[in-house]
Amino acid sequence: MVKQTIKFNENILLSKRFLPLFITQFFGAFNDNLFKNAFLIWYTYDISVKLKIDAQFMVTIASGLFVLPFFLFSAFAGQVADKYVKSKIVHIIKIIEIFIMIFALIGFYSESINLLLFLLFLMGVHSTFFGPIKYSLLPEILKKNELIKGNGLIEGGTFLAILFGTIIGGMIIRSKYGIEIVNILAILFALIGYFASLQIPKTPISDSSLKIGFNIFSSTWQIIKFAKRDNLVWLSIIAISWFWFIGITFLSQFPIYTKNIINGNESIVTFFLSIFSIGIGIGSVMCNYLLKGQINAKLVPTGLIGISFGIIIFVVASKFYTAPINVISLKEFLTLKLSFFNII
Repeated sequence: MVKQTIKFNENILLSKRFLPLFITQFFGAFNDNLFKNAFLIWYTYDISVKLKIDAQFMVTIASGLFVLPFFLFSAFAGQVADKYVKSKIVHIIKIIEIFIMIFALIGFYSESINLLLFLLFLMGVHSTFFGPIKYSLLPEILKKNELIKGNGLIEGGTFLAILFGTIIGGMIIRSKYGIEIVNILAILFALIGYFASLQIPKTPISDSSLKIGFNIFSSTWQIIKFAKRDNLVWLSIIAISWFWFIGITFLSQFPIYTKNIINGNESIVTFFLSIFSIGIGIGSVMCNYLLKGQINAKLVPTGLIGISFGIIIFVVASKFYTAPINVISLKEFLTLKLSFFNII
C-alpha cells in the first residue's frame, strides 16, 4: 500500500494536492474538445462540401463514437481505479493521449475519416478511464468541507476547457496552416497534462484484492443493481446522466444546427458553444456559494426546471427563425432584424 503523502492547505486551487489534478483534467478536456470540434467543423464545412454529401449523419456518428466508451467501459474503468494506484494509471492514460494526438495529425493530413473516427473513439476511452479516478481522488485529497468547492472547480474548469477547446478548434482548423496549428497545440497540451499528472499525490489503493470483471456488460449491470439499492445514489446518477445527455447533444449538434437551420458559418458554431459552456462553468462555480459548502441536492430540481425551460425557448426561437439565403457571419447573425423571426 502506498503511503499517504498529502498535506492540507487553505488555498485549494493552488495547492500541490489539487492543482496537478486540476491541470491534468483541464488539458485533457481541452484536447477532447479541440480535436472533436476541429473534426466536426472541418468535416461539416470542408469535407462534406467537397464530397457533396450530408454532414449530419457523420457528425452524429462521430459524437456517438466519442460517447460510446462512457457507456461501455465506465464500470470497468471504476474497477481499475479501485485496484491500482490511481496516479500511475493517470500517467499511462496521458501517455496514450500524446500518441492519439500524434496520429490525429496523420489523420487530418491524409483526410482519413476512418482513422479520425477511431481516434475520436479512443479519446472517449481515455476520458472514460480518467473519470472515476478524478472523482475518487477528490475525497482523498480534500477535506469534507472542501468537496463542494473542489468539485465546482473541477466542473467549472472542465467547461472552461470545453469552451477554449471548442473556440480554438473551430476558429483555427479552417485557417491557413489550421491543421498543423491545431495538432501541434493538441500534442503540446497533452504533454503538459502528462507532466502535471506526475505531480498528482499518491493515495492508498482502494481494494488491491478486487477481481476485475472483463465482461463489460455484466459489470455495468452489477453497478446499476448496486446503485438502485440506495435511492439517493440512483436518483443522483439519473440526474447526472440526464445533464450530460443534454450537454453532449447540444455540443455535438451545434455545427449541423448552425449550417442547416441558421445558415451560418463556423464562427456562429463557436459562439453557440461558447455561450453554452460559459453558462455551465458559471453554474458549477456558483454551486459552492449557493450551498455554502454543504453537500445536498436542493438545487437539483431548480436546475432541471431551468434547463428544461431554456430548451423550450431555444426550440420555439428556432421554429420562428427564417434562415437568410446566403451564409452569414457571426456579426451578421447578431445584427439580424426581427423580420427573420416570423413571430407575427
